[in-house]
Amino acid sequence: MTNELISWNDFEKVDICAGTITEANDFPNARKPAYQLTIDFGAKGIKRSSAQITHHYSKEELIGKQIVAVINFPVKQIANFFSECLVLGVYDEHKEVVLLRPDKAVQNGGKIG
Repeated sequence: MTNELISWNDFEKVDICAGTITEANDFPNARKPAYQLTIDFGAKGIKRSSAQITHHYSKEELIGKQIVAVINFPVKQIANFFSECLVLGVYDEHKEVVLLRPDKAVQNGGKIG
């Protein structure tokens, strides 16, 4: 993996926002274990995402959690589901995703800076 430098203009193109998970469902058609999430981004709308976060999180504990996501990627079809944003996380030592989350409540749709 390279550490290719990007410009500030490149970074500004990526719309990374906070949102609150309002719904989490099993995604049995996914190749790897995943949930189908519905996320409220405030004035930026409600978006859906497929997230491979089943190892560290139950569906029930995800409801009401604020997360960080990229919301301006093109829609990606995963099996029979259309993912509209990319929920961000960090891989742990077992390659399982740990969510990136604000440590205090913030406004849904708040841009990361």
